[in-house]
Amino acid sequence: MSQKEFKKGPKLFSLARKKALMLGIPQEKGVKLAELIGRIQLNEGNQPCFGQRSSCAEVNCCWQASCNVKMVRE
Repeated sequence: MSQKEFKKGPKLFSLARKKALMLGIPQEKGVKLAELIGRIQLNEGNQPCFGQRSSCAEVNCCWQASCNVKMVRE
């Protein structure tokens, strides 16, 4: 996913499922989007923080455009 590309709703969930599948991350029925993206973030060596912060300095996160947090520089 491009860092500047904004997706939400079913398109974002579909993208997250595809990425999880590519990474070999199990997907149980009923898993929430934030939880699935958090698993992907952990797998990639990042903090599982999708949608949980009010601001973020993680400029290399591919989910930042869809996370809806204020981006800051540290």
